[in-house]
Amino acid sequence: MQLPFQSDDLDLEGAIASARPQLVEFLSHRPGWLLTTSQRFLPGVALNGLDSITDHKEKVSVLLELLEKAGPATWKQFAQYLCMECDLPLDLEILLMSSAGEGNLSQKQEVCTDVSAQSSVLKGSARRRHSSSIVSDKAVKQQRLDSAEKYRYLLINSIRQRYGSRRAAAAAAAQEQTQPLAFNQAFVNLVIRQSKASPLKERTDKAQEDVAGASEPDGCADTAMKVSDLFCSVGRSGMTKVIFLFGKPGTGKTMLTHRICQQWAEGVLPQFFFTFQFEFRQLNLLKRKLTLKELLFDLFLQPEDSSDAVFQYLLENAQHTLIIFDGLDEFAADMDMSSCSKGSPALTSHMSISKLFVGLCHGKLLPGCTVLVTSRPKRLPDFLLNTVDLLAEIWGFDHEKVEEYVSHYFHQHSFKEQAIAHLKNNTKLLSMCLIPALCYVVCTCLEYLLLKHQVSVELPQTMTQFYIKMLLIFINKQQGEHAGGEETQLNCNRKAILGLCDLALKGLEDKKLVFYLGDTPEHVKEFASLHGLLTVFEVKTSGTCPEAGYAFVHLSLQEFFAALCLMVSEKVDKNYLKKKFSLKSKWTLKNEAKTEFVESFHIFLSGLSSKECRTFLMLLAEQDEAWVQDKQEAILQSLKKLAATHLTGPKVIELCHCTFETQDLKVAQHIASLLNFKYEFKNFRLTPLDMSALVFVINSGQDLTHLDFTGCLVDVDCLEVLAGCKNVEHLSFRSRRCGDDFAAALSKSLRGMRSLKKLELTGGSITAEGMTSLVQASSQYLQLEEINLQDNQIQDPEVKRVMDLFSRMEKLKKIDLSNNNLSLNAVLILAKEVIACQNATELRVRKDTVIIYFSGLSGKAPRSLDLRWKENKEHVTPTRFVKLCLQNRSLSSQHAKEVVAILQRCPHLSEVDLSGNKLGDEGCSCLLESLPWISISKQLDLSQNHLSVNGICSLLKCVNTCQKMMEVQISLCCETAVLRFTEDREFSSLPPREESMFSTDDQQYGEENQTPTYPQKIRLTDSCFQASDLKKLCSVLKECSSISELDLSSNCLGDEGLLQLFQFLPNLKMLSSLKFNDNQISLNSVFFLAQSLPTLENIKMMNLSLGHPQVVHLTFWERIRVRSTCRGRSSFLAHPKYEAKGRCFCLRDCRVGPEDVTRLCQILAQCPQLTEIDLSGNSLSDQSIERLLSFLPYLCHLTLLSIRNNTFSPCCTVLLINSINLCERIRMVEVRSNENAFLHLGASMRSQKTSCRLTGCAIGQGQIDELCRVLERHGWLAEVDLSRNQLGDEGLKCLLDHLHQAPVTCSLNLSHNRISQDGVLHLISVFATSGNTAEVEISLCSKATLIIKLTSRDDPRKILRLTECNFQPEHLEKLCLLLEKCAGLTEYIIEEPWVFKESVMNLLELAVQACGNVTEITICKDKTLFQLGVSFPHCLEKVESVVSRLNLDKPEIKHTCFYQRVLEKCAQLQELRWSHVELHNDEAETLVRIFLLLPELKKFGLTSSSIMPSGIDYLITGLQNCQAIEELNLGSMKLSSAAIPKLVLGLREMPSLKRLILNHNSIGNDGCSTLAEALKNMHYMEEIDLSHNKIGDPGLINLAAVLLKMQNLKRIDLSGNSPSPAGWEKLMEALAYCKCIEELLLSRNGFGDRTAVKLALCLPHMTSLKILCLQNNNIGPAGGMKLARALVVCGLLEEISLSENDLGEGSIHALSEGLPCFERLRKIDLKLCGITDDASKALSHGFRQCPSMEEIILSWNALGDGGAQELASALPGMEKLKMLDLEKNHIGACGATRLAEELAKCLEIQFIRLWDNPVPKGLAENLTSQDPRLCFSFY
Repeated sequence: MQLPFQSDDLDLEGAIASARPQLVEFLSHRPGWLLTTSQRFLPGVALNGLDSITDHKEKVSVLLELLEKAGPATWKQFAQYLCMECDLPLDLEILLMSSAGEGNLSQKQEVCTDVSAQSSVLKGSARRRHSSSIVSDKAVKQQRLDSAEKYRYLLINSIRQRYGSRRAAAAAAAQEQTQPLAFNQAFVNLVIRQSKASPLKERTDKAQEDVAGASEPDGCADTAMKVSDLFCSVGRSGMTKVIFLFGKPGTGKTMLTHRICQQWAEGVLPQFFFTFQFEFRQLNLLKRKLTLKELLFDLFLQPEDSSDAVFQYLLENAQHTLIIFDGLDEFAADMDMSSCSKGSPALTSHMSISKLFVGLCHGKLLPGCTVLVTSRPKRLPDFLLNTVDLLAEIWGFDHEKVEEYVSHYFHQHSFKEQAIAHLKNNTKLLSMCLIPALCYVVCTCLEYLLLKHQVSVELPQTMTQFYIKMLLIFINKQQGEHAGGEETQLNCNRKAILGLCDLALKGLEDKKLVFYLGDTPEHVKEFASLHGLLTVFEVKTSGTCPEAGYAFVHLSLQEFFAALCLMVSEKVDKNYLKKKFSLKSKWTLKNEAKTEFVESFHIFLSGLSSKECRTFLMLLAEQDEAWVQDKQEAILQSLKKLAATHLTGPKVIELCHCTFETQDLKVAQHIASLLNFKYEFKNFRLTPLDMSALVFVINSGQDLTHLDFTGCLVDVDCLEVLAGCKNVEHLSFRSRRCGDDFAAALSKSLRGMRSLKKLELTGGSITAEGMTSLVQASSQYLQLEEINLQDNQIQDPEVKRVMDLFSRMEKLKKIDLSNNNLSLNAVLILAKEVIACQNATELRVRKDTVIIYFSGLSGKAPRSLDLRWKENKEHVTPTRFVKLCLQNRSLSSQHAKEVVAILQRCPHLSEVDLSGNKLGDEGCSCLLESLPWISISKQLDLSQNHLSVNGICSLLKCVNTCQKMMEVQISLCCETAVLRFTEDREFSSLPPREESMFSTDDQQYGEENQTPTYPQKIRLTDSCFQASDLKKLCSVLKECSSISELDLSSNCLGDEGLLQLFQFLPNLKMLSSLKFNDNQISLNSVFFLAQSLPTLENIKMMNLSLGHPQVVHLTFWERIRVRSTCRGRSSFLAHPKYEAKGRCFCLRDCRVGPEDVTRLCQILAQCPQLTEIDLSGNSLSDQSIERLLSFLPYLCHLTLLSIRNNTFSPCCTVLLINSINLCERIRMVEVRSNENAFLHLGASMRSQKTSCRLTGCAIGQGQIDELCRVLERHGWLAEVDLSRNQLGDEGLKCLLDHLHQAPVTCSLNLSHNRISQDGVLHLISVFATSGNTAEVEISLCSKATLIIKLTSRDDPRKILRLTECNFQPEHLEKLCLLLEKCAGLTEYIIEEPWVFKESVMNLLELAVQACGNVTEITICKDKTLFQLGVSFPHCLEKVESVVSRLNLDKPEIKHTCFYQRVLEKCAQLQELRWSHVELHNDEAETLVRIFLLLPELKKFGLTSSSIMPSGIDYLITGLQNCQAIEELNLGSMKLSSAAIPKLVLGLREMPSLKRLILNHNSIGNDGCSTLAEALKNMHYMEEIDLSHNKIGDPGLINLAAVLLKMQNLKRIDLSGNSPSPAGWEKLMEALAYCKCIEELLLSRNGFGDRTAVKLALCLPHMTSLKILCLQNNNIGPAGGMKLARALVVCGLLEEISLSENDLGEGSIHALSEGLPCFERLRKIDLKLCGITDDASKALSHGFRQCPSMEEIILSWNALGDGGAQELASALPGMEKLKMLDLEKNHIGACGATRLAEELAKCLEIQFIRLWDNPVPKGLAENLTSQDPRLCFSFY
């Protein structure tokens, strides 16, 4: 593409300036000669004063300046004389002769066509040298110069012939309208920008991929430049200079190189003697290796003679040689980097083209030359990046250049202005014209259409359509209108066009851009050449005769014809087309494209898939529409699939181009929906054409998007296109290139973005002026919510004007001005204006962070801003609360008054943060004195302001003066000073603990003092206070009578300070907590504190520790604050009442001896209401514990004594157990792992039985005698737990010898005690003969269970359970003998592995061999359970006859008279339950013929079992004989509706049926309806279970109709069915009539709020309801609230399950309020209900008031430490609670620790589940070791 440029001629002044530095350096060695010579050209007066200049360079500079000022004529004479007399460097000589006029380079002079003028430099030099006497080497040099001059003449002529001159170009321009050569553009300068960006490597290694997170340096803004600027001094002198020009296709790179050659030939670039140009597309054809000389001479231009001399001259003057390599991206070979690391190669070495190119760029060859390389921005090798001196990008045209080009193109037409206006009014076309190649195409089409239709013109919409139109125009221009229309002309040239398509595609596939004569068919060559589609040129591959080469005039044209080939070729099917289109293949590699030559190929393919191109394709392919549409659809489908993949920024842009080319709105909508809602573009340039494609896709979508441009070069033209993007919600730019001009241009573009809510312009160079203009424009767009101007250069904005503009933006929420170097004065002014601005809510300033928040009117809740409401009788008006943060801004005491003035201006401040400044004591005091006149509702932060002790005292004084002060937190070491406030409305809304009228005294006091006394918290921690400082502090604190919490931790107060504090303590009437941690106290202070317990009447807990850290924490019971209501005001009394309750004393980690324990116990015995003592971690000895236990009778109110983390000896363990004989109030002694002991005491003597638990204490045979004697002395034992000890068989025998005659009812747990089979046999022996042993449970498997239950009363039951005991034959023999003595065994249960393997018949054979009459048979194979219930008549078969047949390998089976024996043994059988069994036909027959005929059978269950279809029919038929059946369970038997009619026949024969269980079957509507019909006559029915079937509305409605008459129904389970809300509503209406209903189970139905509300209306009628299960029913806040409020009428409820419903916080609170109504509630399940800490307090309060609560499930919620602590505090009040499930919550270390502490007080709780909470593993193990009831594992 020929793109001539305007002349950049050098004038005389410029030539002198260029030569001066080198000339000064040369003449500074000859100052005398210069002075003498100057006297010949200058008057003597001008030379006066030069003698005083001693520096040679300075003197030379002055003389040269005088010569220059003397005028051009004088200078020229001097320059010529200098060249003749001195042997100057050649480059300097050239410059001087040019300045003298001999180079014909004078300013604004036309280039002379006479070559002698250009070579005058060399001739002048030659004349001078001939006139002097020279040596022989001078002659050689002269010969070389002559040859070089001649070769230069040849080069200039050759280049002129190739590229012409400006005159020739001007003449050609007049003819270009008649020449159809494609891309023959007018000469208009291009836009070139030099890139100063530092991360060049990132830009290219990623091949324009995103460089994530790459920060943009300050100096990276690209700058505009002229062509002459490319060759200014770059790099170091004498070094090779590499200039790299890159640009997108069609921007004019090749024609620019042609223009540079043309300008050199015209003398515009005098610094270069020689210029060579090579095109990589031609270099690709070279297969042989070349020398550098062959490259320059053979491939470009051969000298006529003396080639060696010319080459030598080139080597010696390399700095004056320019070598151009065009189209690096088109180079097919790989770059050979081997030469980079080696030395300079020999000049005669033959090398590949890549080696030659690399050698030239690296300066290994022809060092000092200038290398110019052009490329598309796809391929930048590493070796080139490391050597490049100048990087510039060719942008193409801007709008001004487009207008210039169009004006030139249409200069001969009368419709020139019309053409220009047409383009200006069409944004899409104007964007295309910014690419010169496309600009030519557009102008060609526009000209053609205007010539034909001057009134209205419809141009194509896409690049593909333009190329098609251009092709048709070129054909039409050549063949004329007489040749017919487009269709006729296309048919005539079809063969040639298809041939051209084949040529293009083959070239791309073979990476071939140049074609020889043999590659191109003659008819194709003639057609393409005639229509300007192919260009012909000479190709030199060697020194021989050149060949003719053909190439498409532009690579994009070849890509167009290649894409066209795929669409019209019959050989190309859809699969091949999809393969070719897949952009994944193009983007396989990150560093470069897989196929280098296809830049627009996929775009053309997409364009050809549009409907507009369908007719053209049909004509060219000679196919019908369906054939073409099939191919087009394949492209569109591939395009859609591509959008579903993850794409980086450049790939998204290419996808948008492809989508735009299709012009298919449905495809665009689909792709827009698949792309992310955030488009991120990083570190690459976007053109207006890119932006047009992007806007097209975004506007086609239905969703709002986020556009993010980080480090991208986006020019003003792009912003104009972006203005049409209507679906942008968030727009972000981050680039140093974004300055005021960019902001101004963007302001204009915002008008079209009506959906824009957030605008970001960060990391730019916008100043205060740019910000003002941007904000002024933005204030017109009321939808904007956020503006971010971070990291710009806004130092002193016009605050008042800007804030005024912000106040007009109704929806504005946030302005970010961070990192803009705002001055302190600007910040203070900003604070004033923010307070004055009515919609501003927060100013956040911290160092360089400056953010302003506004209220906005979008309907959303303000982000963490305080919005209070002020109520009156008529309406509610919002009150604006402002948060002001001025952190780390160096505010000093001098600014204090100004800050106070600012704060006083705002009537409603929520928070003020002045931390990190330099206010000091003086500044803070000034602020605090004004505090009563400043309205702050939350807190004031004065941290890090250099406060001293005096400053703290001043701060504390404000506690009294400021009535709303709620908390003061101060730490000198941490430099913390925070004041927190409260509002009147918050305290006025608090419910009183006790409403009371004043007594006479109270009333008198209330009249005297009406000042409210709010609780205040004072924290003075970590401040290194001494005892002397405490006096000063106390003098201030004594005035603060309302202190509720005082924290003096982490100071240095010591024992003396503690004593002072307790003298001061009586003044603090409202105190609820006192902390004195880490203050270096001694043991004496511990005794002092203990002695103070009786004097502190309202003390709740005294927690002491002398470990690390030390702990002194006193908590007091909350006061009962009595509210005054006199005179219409409410206030709290200054002297509150309190209610004395139990007290707790805790001393940990303190080494105390026996004497210390005695002293301590004597003190504690004097303390009234002491209910708990904790002496954990004190290393108490046996003697100390003995003394401690001796004081138990004197601690009258003690309920719990805890000693944890204290190693106990075996003797000490016995001492602890013996405490039950020392103090009769002891109810439980528990010792765990010889480290943790707990003694629980009751309120009265012998009120309950005592329990002893010694687990994991290594108790063996040696301690058992003494232990038993202790237990025998105590007559009341409820439980003895000796599990996990070391008793063994001998210890078991000893224990049994002591206990078997004890008349007690007791549970004895001996699990995990290493008991063998022999020990078990001894136990059974005792069991057989003992009259007080009721039950024995034994397991020798991993569970190692051994439990004995003793009874003191007559109990007919005698139960033996043996599980996996692994008896051997010798053991079985003994077992038989023992059981023979066991009279009255009523039930034995076998759980052995062989049960699972045995058939039902075999197990029945065992059953009938049992002694006694069998009343119950249970077979459950999934649990390997075989259980028999037996009753004994007077005459019994001996038990050993059964046991002898319990061979564990395989029991013997005898079948003789089996049926008869079953009838005899099971005549009294009442219960028959089989589960998970496999019934064959004979077994099913046995079941029906025998068991179902038994007259006493009342309960029959066959569940989850396998049976043949014929067997199930036989079974259902047999049920007709079970007339005495009361319970029928056929759950999980795969019963369908088809089986129900037969079942109904049996049900009708069961008049006594009470419970019908058919769960987990496949019963549908028909079956349910049939069943409902049968239920009408079952008046005794109490339970119906149809859960987990397939019942819908019809079945449920029929069932509901029957329920209306079932007055005895107590339980119904319809969980897991699928009716609609309408069906459920019918059921709810029917249930309202079931007055006796006790259990209602409707889980997993998903019926939602509508049904829940209906149920809530019916609940008041269900007064007998005990169990309600509504798990997983999609119940939301609305339904949950209704249910929670309705449940309170069901006072008999025992179990509630609302798990897996998103109830909402309001529903949980409503449920919590109703919990006190449920006195019988045992279990509540709220799993997965979204419960947070906020609801935990209300729940805990409700749980406390449920006296029967046994199980609470709160797993899979969002409870944290706060919630766990609330629940923990409630545990001691729930006396019957057994299980608390908190799995899968957010409970951490604090919450788990608190639960463990409170669990120690709760005897009945069996376990607390804490699996999958964020509790550290080490802590979890430690807590579990202390109390195994805390379960952190899954199982």
